[in-house]
Amino acid sequence: MSIPTKTRQYRYSELGSYDNLVLEEVPLPKLKGNEVLVKTHAVSLQYRDLLIATKQYPSEVLPNLVPCSDMAGEVIGVGEDVKQWKSGDRVCANFFLDKLNHVQTPETDGSALGGAVQGVLTEYRAFPAHSLVTIPPHLSYEEASTLPCAAVTAYNALLSGYTPLKGGDTVLIQGTGGVSIFALQFAVASGATVIAISSSDEKLKVVKDLGAAHVINYKTTPDWDKEALKLTGGVGVDRVIEVAGNATLGRSIGAVRLGGSIDIIGLVGGPNDTGPVDIVVPTIFRSLQIRGLYVGSVPQFHDMVKLITANPKTTRPVVDRVFPFEEAKDAFAYLTSQAHVGKIVIKL
Repeated sequence: MSIPTKTRQYRYSELGSYDNLVLEEVPLPKLKGNEVLVKTHAVSLQYRDLLIATKQYPSEVLPNLVPCSDMAGEVIGVGEDVKQWKSGDRVCANFFLDKLNHVQTPETDGSALGGAVQGVLTEYRAFPAHSLVTIPPHLSYEEASTLPCAAVTAYNALLSGYTPLKGGDTVLIQGTGGVSIFALQFAVASGATVIAISSSDEKLKVVKDLGAAHVINYKTTPDWDKEALKLTGGVGVDRVIEVAGNATLGRSIGAVRLGGSIDIIGLVGGPNDTGPVDIVVPTIFRSLQIRGLYVGSVPQFHDMVKLITANPKTTRPVVDRVFPFEEAKDAFAYLTSQAHVGKIVIKL
């Protein structure tokens, strides 16, 4: 394949709505010695992308932003200093381009795709060689594009935290979005028991098929924390994957056992939901481990790929819908509807 000199990309003319996305053609910068040029085949969307579009994201983003952080593609060129990649390799870029270990710094935060640096909703993009990870061989590009944020976050929460998940543990998982579905799959692959909650009986049928042992509809059972206690014989779950934030944190605390853990990974309950939640007293007197985490590192991505490759059926990504590149705005609209289970993908 000849090396292109231009790329078509989406860019925000201004933030405020995904309707402000503009499709344009721009020149590609000359490839640096330590960079790899990748042809994008698929991009998956995150709730974060909506927050950024609507100016609700609690961190600064670049002006004239090219959105999105998660992609899968094919290497088509390498810089003169790159030894580990060659044309034809199938790769994903890590969410944080420069997070090469478990330590979070302002510098690693400043390498977040689709926010602090330009994103991946583009036909071609150069990446630092150290930021790339090989795609599991059994996954399509569409499936692999779902891994960098949602899957790595779920892996970090369950298998790279204070105490890694073990067989026999009980995990409560909220909702059926990307992180939640991957957390369910990784928990099942690890031999854990999963309790899943959702407001939709149809979505709960899907998670049952994916291996959830118990399901709770939180619309018909608003005291889902008490139901989780019943399902665990009054003990409580070992850990909670908390994706809603303050909207549900109180009930998550009520559902977890003494000495259990809550991984806070999202705020789909709303970025402005700051209602009072008593964290300090139960955390102290119930010896809880409450951990916030922000995606993960390149080594964690590599480790997760090993888990996915070893458990190809259990961990296959759930892709709800695939939109063509020219219909990217429709993909954002579908994400806004929250009708999906798993991931929404844009195919290039």
